[in-house]
Amino acid sequence: MSHTSPPQPRLQSEFKELALVAGGAIPGALLRWQLEGAATAWVGGLKGLIEGDFSANMLGCLLLGLLLGRPRPRARLMLWAGIGLCGSLTTFSSWMLELVRALDRGDASGSLQVLFTSLLAGLALMALGQWLGRQLDRQSMS
Repeated sequence: MSHTSPPQPRLQSEFKELALVAGGAIPGALLRWQLEGAATAWVGGLKGLIEGDFSANMLGCLLLGLLLGRPRPRARLMLWAGIGLCGSLTTFSSWMLELVRALDRGDASGSLQVLFTSLLAGLALMALGQWLGRQLDRQSMS
């Protein structure tokens, strides 16, 4: 006769999931902070923050694509890397702030450039990440 443990209470299960998301969010936020600091030091001022945000968002797209390119990514990995790490590495609000600042400066063309460059590059990097994930899976199967 096998002994099975009672099902975990819902709160305990949710706490484990929250810990995974938080465990990924911390390194994602730290990486974003470092990218923004490096871009500001390299490019300078507000322009550097825009470059840092763009770099962080594009890296997040590539990483999330890589994760999603793997067949059936495990739920724990999705919580840690997909939601936690990539979620705090990338940010929609900073992207919108860049657009609003460009519009406030009267730079409609700069705003459109940020919008379309981010969208197109993000989609391209997501697709590249998925392709790389599939290639890695094929290599691990051989």
